[in-house]
Amino acid sequence: MVLNILILLVGFAALVKGADVFVDGSASLARLFKVSGLIIGLTIVALGTSAPELAVSTTAALSGSNEIALSNVIGSNVFNLLMVLGICAVISPVPTSNDIVKRDFPVSLGATVLVFLFSSGWKLFSSGNFLNIDTSVEATTFRRIFGITLLVLFVIYIAFLIFDAKKHPTKEEDTEKTKLGKCLLMILIGLALVIGGGQAVVHSAKAIARDAGMSETLIGLTVVALGTSLPELVTSIVAARKNETELAIGNVVGSNIFNLLFILGISTSIHPIGVNYASLQDLVILFFVSVLTFLFLFRKKKLTRIEGLIMILLYTSHVIFAILR
Repeated sequence: MVLNILILLVGFAALVKGADVFVDGSASLARLFKVSGLIIGLTIVALGTSAPELAVSTTAALSGSNEIALSNVIGSNVFNLLMVLGICAVISPVPTSNDIVKRDFPVSLGATVLVFLFSSGWKLFSSGNFLNIDTSVEATTFRRIFGITLLVLFVIYIAFLIFDAKKHPTKEEDTEKTKLGKCLLMILIGLALVIGGGQAVVHSAKAIARDAGMSETLIGLTVVALGTSLPELVTSIVAARKNETELAIGNVVGSNIFNLLFILGISTSIHPIGVNYASLQDLVILFFVSVLTFLFLFRKKKLTRIEGLIMILLYTSHVIFAILR
C-alpha cells in the first residue's frame, strides 16, 4: 500500500511537470509557425493527450474484445466536456472563439450523431429498450465500413485545419522564438511525462482501490475513466493557468473529435464492434452533454464558474447513474 501511494504521488508529479513542458513546447511551436494556439490544441496537443485512449482501444480491438473501444471513447468524451472544461471554468472562466463555436464544436457534435447512427441507434427507441439495463444484450454491430468512413472524415477535417492555418497565419509577435528542435524536444519530453505519469497513477490507484475493497466495475467507471483522461485534464488546466485558453479548449474539442473519428475508426476497421444497449444509452447522454456545453459556449462565448460547477455536478450524477445501472 505504501509503495502504491508513493508511485501515485510520483505519477501525479510527472503529470503536472510533463503538462507544463508540453504546453510551453506547443505554444512555442504555434508562435514559430505563426498559427493559433487553437490549431495546435486541435491537432498536436489533442493527438498527444489522446494517446492513452488510442492505446486502450487498439489493444482491445487487436485482442478481439473491442467492445471496450466504444465505451472508452464515450466515457472519455463525457469526462472531457464535463470535468476537464468544468474544472478549468471553476478555476478561471474559459473564453472561446468563433472558430470553436462555428467550426470545431459542430464537427464534434456531428461526429457524435454519426457514431450514434452507425451504431444503429434507432433500434434503441424502436425496440422499446431505451431503459434496458442488461449490458450484455447486444443491440447491433458497428461495422468495419463505418470505421473506414470515420477515418476518411478525420483526414478531411485535419486537411481543412492545415489549409485554414496556412490561409490565415497569426500576426508576428515581438517575442523571442524557440528553435524548432527545442520545441519538438519539449513536446516529446512533456508528452512522455504526461503519458508515463498517467499510467503510473492508473496502475497505483487500481491497486489502492482493490486494497480498499472496491469492485472491478466501480474501479473501471472511476479510476480507469479518470486515468485515460488525465492527460487532457492536467494539460488543459495548466494551459488555462498559463493564459493559453485557446490551447486548453482546443485540446478538449480536438481530443473528442480525435476519439470519435480516428480512435473509433481505427478500432472498428481492425474488428467490428458489438454494440449493447448500455453503450447506446451512453451515446445519447454524450449527445445531450455536447449540446449543453455548446449552448454554454455559444451564449456568452465563454464558460463561467457557475456553468463549470453545473458541469462537474452533472458528471457526478452521470457516474452515479452508471454505477446504479
